[in-house]
Amino acid sequence: MTNNENKKIRQRVRIRFRKEGDLRLIGHRDLVRTVERAIRRAGVQLSMTEGFHPKARLGFPLALSVGIAGQQEVMEIEFSEIVEVESLTNLLTAEFPKGLTIEDLQLVPEGTKKAKVAKVVYEVPIPDEQQETARQAALSLMNQSECMITRAGRTKPIDLRANLVALEIEDGQLRIEQTTSAAAMASPRDVLNQLGLTELEKLGHHLTRTQVQLVAT
Repeated sequence: MTNNENKKIRQRVRIRFRKEGDLRLIGHRDLVRTVERAIRRAGVQLSMTEGFHPKARLGFPLALSVGIAGQQEVMEIEFSEIVEVESLTNLLTAEFPKGLTIEDLQLVPEGTKKAKVAKVVYEVPIPDEQQETARQAALSLMNQSECMITRAGRTKPIDLRANLVALEIEDGQLRIEQTTSAAAMASPRDVLNQLGLTELEKLGHHLTRTQVQLVAT
């Protein structure tokens, strides 16, 4: 048997998907389990890690917090069989639950690094009566060189301003644009709190991650 015959099949795909509706209320671990079960029901063979406790080669470059919807989320899956893109899209779409929708599915060339997020954008609707106050608070925050905040259970403060690229209100929507980093960074909810908009979600105005920009490879 030749080396080529011994080589295991590993086909990696990158999926852009939407997570919305009631599904935005499940946590990241539940999402991973949901996707893995859907793949198994679809009858496609997942590639597994080595060792005593093998795990599916299924990854998300940036988890989405509970309660936040996503419009351009990213996952990468590795399979141990070759499946055509159109066929795989149809198989997974048939098994994914309501609220989990494939927007795009592409093969990842061999040797390509795993997806890494460079920038994200969140949006949330702002009631008319709060827009002007929120706009002024946003301008004030963007004019600061730093804005140190603390979180419960964390002793070291976080600079909310460090990763904040843009903060603006347009057409009734607050748009939060952030770069990502390996260090601890502020969440969009931290930004809402800083702007005096903590109660927005309790009033039914949920956040949506509208863009996930990957590092160029």
